[in-house]
Amino acid sequence: MADKPLVIIAAGGTGGHMFPAAAFAEEMRSRGWQVGLISDARGLSYASEFPADWKQEVGAASPNLRKPWTLPGAALKIWRGISRATRPMKETRPALVAGFGGYPAFPALSAARRRKIPILIHEQNAVLGRVNRQFASKAKVVASGFPRLDRLPDGVRHAPVGNPVRAPIAAKRDVPFPPTDGELTIFITGGSQGARILGEIIPLAIANHLPAPLRARLKVVQQVREEQLDDVRAVYDNVAVRHELKSFFSDMPERLAAAHLIMARSGAGTVSEIAAVGRPSILIPLKIAMDDHQTANAEALVEAGAADVVLEDNLYPNLLGELIKVRLEDEAGLKERAERAKAAGTVTAARDLADLAEKAAGR
Repeated sequence: MADKPLVIIAAGGTGGHMFPAAAFAEEMRSRGWQVGLISDARGLSYASEFPADWKQEVGAASPNLRKPWTLPGAALKIWRGISRATRPMKETRPALVAGFGGYPAFPALSAARRRKIPILIHEQNAVLGRVNRQFASKAKVVASGFPRLDRLPDGVRHAPVGNPVRAPIAAKRDVPFPPTDGELTIFITGGSQGARILGEIIPLAIANHLPAPLRARLKVVQQVREEQLDDVRAVYDNVAVRHELKSFFSDMPERLAAAHLIMARSGAGTVSEIAAVGRPSILIPLKIAMDDHQTANAEALVEAGAADVVLEDNLYPNLLGELIKVRLEDEAGLKERAERAKAAGTVTAARDLADLAEKAAGR
């Protein structure tokens, strides 16, 4: 173990940061590297199966300039986090620190900078996040999940490798597009807990604004918040639309592959997984997302001719129903959009990112 190079991964406290970091970690371990993970308590809650040799919890904080009285406490928490992140770097001189964004990545990247350890950054979204933005000019390279990367400082080396996707997602890339001569499946997902507005609007669009012959062919598979389940079920039951409703789907790869049309938020992981599998989609960006990055993420598939974007401000049942109708009634168009999505996607991002990491570490 002692002669193996070590990469420390610093990742924020959400699945959107941790899942691609885990795919990268798996690739690095397959190349003979040791992997350490530094995150906060929330991030580590996503990391029970993270492929790391060790994990370190650090404190992190998001400074809020609108509440200046909270700044001293936040500064103290960050300082303690940096101190805690420094310890394993002193003990096991890492060859590289890889930052995947989020405030919990800040302490480890700061510690790496102080100890002159090479830094690599991966930005999942099409807009560089605040922590990644702060360290971009210090990094050997900034890799990204999309060709577009807004807020990137001038003069920084940029490598658009794509977002690493989980192996079960990558395994569905060669699953053929489902036949369109019978049942048509719409898969609707809205993040880890579902999106309230999707549970309110999409069922009404399907029930009230699709022609009966099309409704009769539908199967709707929808992620719905627990408190909305009964109401959504009643809407579909009222017009006899076949449906399967859950607050969480543990078999996302299978659901994506079985869909003729996907309706979803446009977080980086979701967009990348839709493209990796190759399915047409209608994307509804989260309006309050930082720097409107979900709209920027969606544009990759829109420009490829694989997706439509409907902004929350334009999310009306009648307009959405008409769009769903147009897409589902064009069977040849569905297949073409699926192929365009697949062409825009990748399942080699973890490998390509690992290549960059080894070069950044001088290996």
